[in-house]
Amino acid sequence: MTTAFTQQSTIGQQARPQLPTLPTGWPIGSYESYEQAQRAVDHLAGTDFPVTDVTIVGVEPMLVERVAGKLSWGRVLGNAATSGALFGVFLGLVLSLLNPGAGLVPIVIGLVAGLGFNLLFGALGYAVNRNKRGFVSQSQLVARRYDVLSQPRNAEKGRALLADLAARSAFGH
Repeated sequence: MTTAFTQQSTIGQQARPQLPTLPTGWPIGSYESYEQAQRAVDHLAGTDFPVTDVTIVGVEPMLVERVAGKLSWGRVLGNAATSGALFGVFLGLVLSLLNPGAGLVPIVIGLVAGLGFNLLFGALGYAVNRNKRGFVSQSQLVARRYDVLSQPRNAEKGRALLADLAARSAFGH
């Protein structure tokens, strides 16, 4: 029998299975941002509420891809040259520390090798994918709202504590 989807906790007890499961519990708060939901759970933790019964659920998840710019040969080769040169100099410095009598030779060799290899692989990668994607972007998983759930045994207490937090926040305390 395998245990591919389970983990051992640090104390030696069996941890919860890591298979995807639907959350359980009753809603005790709903927030527009993940930061607000985290703040609510922090508040609960500060009042000795059993936060192990709490789950933050992102409702209506969306994948948002923000375009950062257009890809071009100049941008690709410039980025490849910069990162290759930095890596090469770093590698050269490490090698020169290991062999102090070599002077600047390891640094120059590292610089040239890092620059050359990174330019080559950057150009090959861009040439292969050039017609598939002509821009740079960053992806982020977000939700329309974030619900804080609690197990039924503590839900009423959680709602009261979060209502108190909302009231104090509304009055600026």
